[in-house]
Amino acid sequence: MIMEILRFYKEESQKWYADVPEWTGRKSALEMVAGADKLLDCIAKERTEVYLHFDENEIEGADKLVLIKKCWINGADYRVQKCGEQKLNRKVWLCDVTKFVIGYFPEQIYFKEVDYC
Repeated sequence: MIMEILRFYKEESQKWYADVPEWTGRKSALEMVAGADKLLDCIAKERTEVYLHFDENEIEGADKLVLIKKCWINGADYRVQKCGEQKLNRKVWLCDVTKFVIGYFPEQIYFKEVDYC
């Protein structure tokens, strides 16, 4: 069972990264790519930082990622139907850092932006 709040930030290079202080690997592994970056752009609008609450269980007012398949080498493909009121129907790839944070690739991941200090 997951329940996480993660910070994501966008650098001047326009690349999004997950803020995972416990991560000891390369920073490049924390970069959000292959649809995850576009999803964060949708959530953040013009901002360069967002905090997202993730959970396997439904969160009121949350959007949802649904597992399509686990990738052969690493990561997993998910489908996101919407971002707030915007319809997306977009594939999003999540890398193995997801397994580092959550422990596995859940069948569904609900996510919602939260204020966090």
